[in-house]
Amino acid sequence: MPQYTPPLRDMQFLMHEVLNAVDELKLLPKHADVDAETLNAVLEEGGKFAAEVIAPVNLSGDAEGCKLDKATHEVKTPKGFKEAYATYVEGGWPALSVDPEFGGQGLPILVNQCFYEMLNSANQAWTMYPGLSHGAYEALHAHGTPEQKALYLPKLTSGKWTGTMCLTEPHCGTDLGMLRSKAEPQPDGTYRINGQKIFISAGEHDLADNIVHLVLARLPDAPAGSKGISLFVVPKYLVNADGSIGERNGIFCSGLEHKMGIHGNSTCQMTLEDAVGTMVGEPNKGLMAMFVMMNAARLGVGNQSLGLTEVAYQNAVAYAKDRIQMRALSGPKAPDKPADPIIVHPDVRKMLLTARAYAEGGRALSMFTALQLDKLLASDDEDERRDADDLVALLTPIIKAFLTDNGWIATSHCMQVFGGHGYIHESGMEQYVRDARINMIYEGTNTVQSLDLLGRKVLSDNGKKLKKFGKLIAEFVEEEGVDEAMQEFVNPLADLGDKVTKLTTELGMKAFGNADEVGAAAVDYLRIVGHLCFAYFFARMAKVALAKQGAGDPFYTAKLHTARFYFAKLLPETASLIRSARAGLAPLMAMDEALF
Repeated sequence: MPQYTPPLRDMQFLMHEVLNAVDELKLLPKHADVDAETLNAVLEEGGKFAAEVIAPVNLSGDAEGCKLDKATHEVKTPKGFKEAYATYVEGGWPALSVDPEFGGQGLPILVNQCFYEMLNSANQAWTMYPGLSHGAYEALHAHGTPEQKALYLPKLTSGKWTGTMCLTEPHCGTDLGMLRSKAEPQPDGTYRINGQKIFISAGEHDLADNIVHLVLARLPDAPAGSKGISLFVVPKYLVNADGSIGERNGIFCSGLEHKMGIHGNSTCQMTLEDAVGTMVGEPNKGLMAMFVMMNAARLGVGNQSLGLTEVAYQNAVAYAKDRIQMRALSGPKAPDKPADPIIVHPDVRKMLLTARAYAEGGRALSMFTALQLDKLLASDDEDERRDADDLVALLTPIIKAFLTDNGWIATSHCMQVFGGHGYIHESGMEQYVRDARINMIYEGTNTVQSLDLLGRKVLSDNGKKLKKFGKLIAEFVEEEGVDEAMQEFVNPLADLGDKVTKLTTELGMKAFGNADEVGAAAVDYLRIVGHLCFAYFFARMAKVALAKQGAGDPFYTAKLHTARFYFAKLLPETASLIRSARAGLAPLMAMDEALF
């Protein structure tokens, strides 16, 4: 059975030594009283919950899966999930970074980000139940009426109720402009909603008293396409005026998807038959309101693969140190044993270091972005909010796609370290691989994220958002460029920054001639910019580690080794990606369709 140790030391390193998060947060009126001791204590307790409560039911939950009673439409989650959720609620964990007005603790989003990474390492399938509730909370908090907020937010904050997002339909996935669900207005101001939704994570379960569904549907007179979509809040059980639960609503699970991974989470086919809902936001502008939840989910999915990368790495390292197989090519390293531990073999180390680097780089990027979200939501400086908003918009598709691509690579490597034992269920490794592969698909495939990055976030504003991140890099390069010890990190970072600028300009010019050039280069481009982000944060981490490596703490020595491995073995991937992106559209479209 796999084991998990929360990476608290690395989180504290990033929070306090690299990002100087407490000083940054103290400048925000909402977090003026925050202190390092409190943040550390919260994460320590959160790590205990992850490792001791939900990790033990991860492997068994994957084997058992969810069960649907077709007569009652009720879903039973795996053994131990319901009890774990009750412990989660009793501990006040749902309220961690939620608005105190609705019963939340008001802690920084940065803390919640770290907590959820640990939850995802411990049990991604279980974590999706409360995780989706955060998105539903954010959408209602931003766009709900005062009545909707009063009715739903305290329950979502406490964890007594959970939330979902009901978007996808059988005939349309990402292209929501084709959805057909209908919402008929009623004399009392409510709507009767009919339709079919699929792939609804946590759409039905036995963990909470009620489930708050956010549903996209069309009004009778709605214009065609994405400009004719409205958003509705549709509870599993209707809610009485006093907040108590009323009769069953007309939304129910009509089937469970039989998927390759995350078996412990109920991925539901949801049927709406005259379900009663109330509108969120304005008519025909529901997609804008739903994007609040969708963007939160995209960051959350990146965090899922970050968690899987970390736990897969931990278990692969433990196995590599224990498993003996063959001798090192340079001679025995463990002469007292019949063979050497496999960690002595260069390629095993390459696989382990790849996973480690992708975990540490992903954690730095995710925590930086969470800190920008805190500034966006809590700063009283309009310019600071605008800059934070632009950075979050730029980095969201990168976190979703780059971290999930890396999670697939890392978990596959870690399974490979186990050899034949890697594809045996009891090791836990094949589950991580299956779960990680799903993360690349849902909440907008990674190709969709790449199109979003290059088309919407970079070219549509002539690189304004990208230039803001580039300014951070340029300032760092200028400051550290005179330090001889930093040259091995600063020089490749500066070089890649220049190449990204040139490539972006080139792709923009090509797109003027043919917009399909964006589609041809987008996936390569996102991965290049993802590496630019990682290079920046690894250089920042190396700067701190260089200054402190003489203190005798092996943590800093290991950090430098990982940074050097990243720059030497992983960053060079950008050279081939740039060449591929420049190859353009012609090699993809020249062959006639009939020849496929």
